[in-house]
Amino acid sequence: MAALRVACDAISERGGARETRVTTFTLPGLSAPAEIRIDRHGVPHIRAASAADAFRVQGFNAARDRLWQLDLWRKRGLGLLAADFGPGYLAQDRAARLFLYRGDMAAEWAAYAHPRTKGIVEAFVAGLNAYVALTEARPDLLPPEFSTMGTRPSRWAPEDVVRIRSHALVRNVPSEVARARVLARADAETDALRKGLSPPHATMPLGDLDPARWPDDLLDVLRLATAPVGFDPARLAATRDAAWAWTHVDAHGKVGRQRAADAPEPPGDGSNNWAVAPSRTATGRPILASDPHRAYALPSLRYVVHLTAPGLDVIGAGEPALPGISIGHNGTAAFGLTIAPFDQEDLFVLALDPDDPDRFRFEGGFAPITRLRERIPVRGGADEEVTLGFTRHGPVICEDAATQTAFAVRTVWSEPGAAAYLASLGYLDAATPEAFGAALHHWSAPSVNQVYADVNGRIAWFTAGKAPIRTNWDGLLPVPGDGRHAWAGFHAAADLPSRIDPEAGFVYSANEMNLPEDYPAEARKLGFEWHEPWRARRIRTVLAHQPEHGLADSQALQGDDVSEPALRLAHLAATLAAPAEAEARLGAALLETFDGHLHAASGAAALVEVFWVHHLRPALLQALVPDPDTRRLLPPGDAQALLDRLEDPRPPLDRAERDALVERTLAAAWRDCAARLGSDPATWAWGRLHHARFTHPLAATGFVGPDIPPLPMGGSGACVMHAEYDPETFRMTHGASFRMVLDVGDWDAGLFVNAPGQSGHPDSPHAADHAEPWSRRGYRPLLYSRSAIDAATETVITLLPGAADGSSAPSPSS
Repeated sequence: MAALRVACDAISERGGARETRVTTFTLPGLSAPAEIRIDRHGVPHIRAASAADAFRVQGFNAARDRLWQLDLWRKRGLGLLAADFGPGYLAQDRAARLFLYRGDMAAEWAAYAHPRTKGIVEAFVAGLNAYVALTEARPDLLPPEFSTMGTRPSRWAPEDVVRIRSHALVRNVPSEVARARVLARADAETDALRKGLSPPHATMPLGDLDPARWPDDLLDVLRLATAPVGFDPARLAATRDAAWAWTHVDAHGKVGRQRAADAPEPPGDGSNNWAVAPSRTATGRPILASDPHRAYALPSLRYVVHLTAPGLDVIGAGEPALPGISIGHNGTAAFGLTIAPFDQEDLFVLALDPDDPDRFRFEGGFAPITRLRERIPVRGGADEEVTLGFTRHGPVICEDAATQTAFAVRTVWSEPGAAAYLASLGYLDAATPEAFGAALHHWSAPSVNQVYADVNGRIAWFTAGKAPIRTNWDGLLPVPGDGRHAWAGFHAAADLPSRIDPEAGFVYSANEMNLPEDYPAEARKLGFEWHEPWRARRIRTVLAHQPEHGLADSQALQGDDVSEPALRLAHLAATLAAPAEAEARLGAALLETFDGHLHAASGAAALVEVFWVHHLRPALLQALVPDPDTRRLLPPGDAQALLDRLEDPRPPLDRAERDALVERTLAAAWRDCAARLGSDPATWAWGRLHHARFTHPLAATGFVGPDIPPLPMGGSGACVMHAEYDPETFRMTHGASFRMVLDVGDWDAGLFVNAPGQSGHPDSPHAADHAEPWSRRGYRPLLYSRSAIDAATETVITLLPGAADGSSAPSPSS
């Protein structure tokens, strides 16, 4: 008999015009009946008799709503894509396997804050696997992607949840390599045009490293290990002979056969969060807001869920492959996170033994490269045997026989307890900032800023994550792997900055350099590469000038489209002295009254963005860095450093040359906008260029997913409403698909949006129902009380305990 049986679908609970769909399943392992109530906004509210049951039901529900996404996530992380999709995925599978956690599993489970982490994950996976078993008995429950691709979902092991690390955000190996290559050709001032350092810091010298001899494909394996899964028809059709050509990843994560010329590093994932104390709110209660920024995707990266059981009542967002939530509240305390850009990885350059490529020079002798041979299953053919190399420094990502050099990555991913976000289980019951901070002592990756607020009116900000101790270098350049450099453990959690109940009455973060002025940044070297300060400055300014901050104010701030760089550029253009070119005069006149808001309907916003991205920025880099081989290493460039150079002209770009450059590129931008948007500037609108587009990952194969038209949008990557875009297409690539605002204590007043929708099933009414309100900066209620949830319930799924053989499954009825 099947492991689970569906009992019935029925329409019941009729009340007025509302009808609730009721479904019953047997779920093995439950201690008592449980239910999932799905509200009209797509949020599942899970009610169970125990916490263990709640996490089991969470796994079942995650598979019910996101099975294709979950299955793809697991197979990408474990290096099993080729088994489903063919030889074109072999290189990605090999890369992913290099970064699996391969340490002691007892140490892994013990490293998290929650003492029952292993049991929670086991329950979650049991529920997930139960739904997979149900699809074996009921193939009609499979999402259509499986039949389109001719695949089936696989069962999970609990270890899969924690061993997969390569979806997490760590940094800064690509920047280390870029900096080394720039410094080999130029100087630190030139490299600052690529990425500025903060706090101010003098980078250590290159020493005896020779980046000119490093291979062009040095970072291909690292990028491939972290790339999303794409479905290029040519890749799906790749033969075994062509399999290893699919190794190059562009700035947007697309895997191809050819390295993109001068491809810049992808934009950094950001986030915003803040918490405002009762003394500064209109409600007299704290307000907490959080909007993490990641790549836009269909389905969304995050999933909102509500778990209720004795001792557990949490609601908020997490990643669907993990139990619990990481952003939300527990009825007493609310919490939200952003990335804190600590430096959590390093590249080691290994000098191979000329007589034995399986060892490298180390401490006057040699150390081994451990070779592991693994077999990767391949659809339509025999398994492929691959060899993986590991060293005391970490996995080997590149070996160059010509120079007898290898490159290994030391990363927190290799440490016990570094499964991304899983440590959030430890703070789900926190009721004070001190308890919340104590739970964060077990947080490893990614490094984060956490904000906190509770019903007692307290607020706090914490940083958390494993921060390596580097005693004799700064982590900004690759280093020799000969023993002169090594991590000396990690900074104690108590040594990371935090702030509880600050006098200012609010806390915030936006990935900016936010180490306190008296923090020993130079000594501890947590990191020197932070995000540009625009979003943080704007958040601080707005909160400081709102003595009675309300929920609507937090919503408006999350959707704020003021761009400090755009405002500065407009001022620069508008103050040109009598431009000679007619188009430059027209551009200066249009930008003269620009207020910095990148509204979707604004023609000035369209002009200033086109001006910067397509004309002034590349021309400025060319003027400052004439050598093309050096210049190709710099894009997109550090906007703060470039703007500072524009506003403080000096050789090689003095004031007259600066003005001529601005005039020439402004005129070119005017002509560009006329070509793109028409000759009448009154019809120009930023949203006609800048847009969001949620397309199904299988769209290139002809698969028809949810019908979501392009959505005109305002903003840019410099706004609080983070809306990073591809400069070639103006399509948005990164930003806040999930937003949440909480009135701490009045929980039913909470708001959220999760674009394009909660469900990953393309036929679900909740697959795309958040996209349009999200695009106009709207929200949905985040309901918490039993009465509010019951009133908004659309579907009830009842889950009954039963034996694994299904013998306790109820008879079909209606």
